[in-house]
Amino acid sequence: MPIQHHPDITTLMSCAAGSQPEALAAVVASHLALCAQCRAEVKKLEAIGGALFETLPEASLSSPAPLTEVRAREADGPPDLATGAAPAAAEIPYPLAARIGARFSAIRWRHIGPGLWYCPVPLSKGARGSLTLIKAGPGRELPEHGHGGEELTLLLEGSYTDVMGTFSRGDVADLDQEIEHRPVAHPEEGCICLVASETRARFKGLIARMMQPLTGL
Repeated sequence: MPIQHHPDITTLMSCAAGSQPEALAAVVASHLALCAQCRAEVKKLEAIGGALFETLPEASLSSPAPLTEVRAREADGPPDLATGAAPAAAEIPYPLAARIGARFSAIRWRHIGPGLWYCPVPLSKGARGSLTLIKAGPGRELPEHGHGGEELTLLLEGSYTDVMGTFSRGDVADLDQEIEHRPVAHPEEGCICLVASETRARFKGLIARMMQPLTGL
């Protein structure tokens, strides 16, 4: 099924500028590995940013600029996602597989409720926010919640439905503090998604709030 839900243009602009927090950047990079449309958009935005950069007066820097640091890491790291070189058919997208492995079956899931599991994805020391894999069994509902800041959710397997629509593999839910939702996993397939949050979610249910310190969501 073609990807229907993409990151907001401002999210892609932040990606092209290299200014996203690590957790959010991991979700966008994983989406780019699956989405040729957004790879092309980011490539275009990078070209625009590069052209604008060339018009600025020269200045001395005490350390490399952030974009320079990113490019230096890419030289020895993952394929250039903007060129489409990353393998889109892999079960787990390359940027994420580099941290957790290439197969969902190898992940050490932690049980948090009937039909619900999670796995925290490690971030660099001092990185803000959280990055978590969530697995929901067929027909399971995730607790209703809002957000204190930006949240990006990438569907990696199966699908879920909420007030924003139905999300399948490769789709991204780009949410802010104004959205409250209760995702419901596909009744036969369930779903696995990657969730990045700037701040902790605002759960409405008492049990979900009690479990929150254990999951970091």
